[in-house]
Amino acid sequence: MRFGLRSLVYIGVFGGLWGGLEATLGAALHVVRLPFAGLVLASTGLTIALVGRLFVPRPGSVLAIGLVTALLKAVSVGGLVFSPMLAIVVESLIAEAVLLALGHRRPAFVAAGAAALAWPVVHPLVTQTLLAGRGVWIVYLEMVRGVMRVFRLDPGALAAALAVFVALHLAAGALAGWLAWEAGRTAARRVGRGEEDLA
Repeated sequence: MRFGLRSLVYIGVFGGLWGGLEATLGAALHVVRLPFAGLVLASTGLTIALVGRLFVPRPGSVLAIGLVTALLKAVSVGGLVFSPMLAIVVESLIAEAVLLALGHRRPAFVAAGAAALAWPVVHPLVTQTLLAGRGVWIVYLEMVRGVMRVFRLDPGALAAALAVFVALHLAAGALAGWLAWEAGRTAARRVGRGEEDLA
């Protein structure tokens, strides 16, 4: 990945926006215990990163924005916070991989958003199992039961709760990608974004 000075500035700006969102909105959402606070935060942050890709239409720019965000996350809490930092980097990496595979078009952005927001579905399984040594099924059952409580589903509707949980993440990610494409293209045109300077 080689970026010119202008692109590095944009990467810093969008990484800073996502990092600032994590430090402010993220803290507020967790204080009020809003259901699906993590999903709201992840989808908003991913929208910012995908808009950044339209300002820096180069392979690696979404991942670079995610890395800046993860570093700011560590600074904002005064130390390494492995689980949220990992989530940010992996979501950025997934979105980057989809864009590399599908190109720089609206459907690619929608698919990148949906794929990246699928990660939070499995993220607790990975981190809780690796860091806390808890069984995968115990963690997953706790997640699904939380969804069932929010939607007041019958205990027998476990499969339905899981399907709703996954569908919400995919839909939120697809919406993030679509919004990023629409808003980002308009904003990039208005500020007169130029081509990348590779010198």
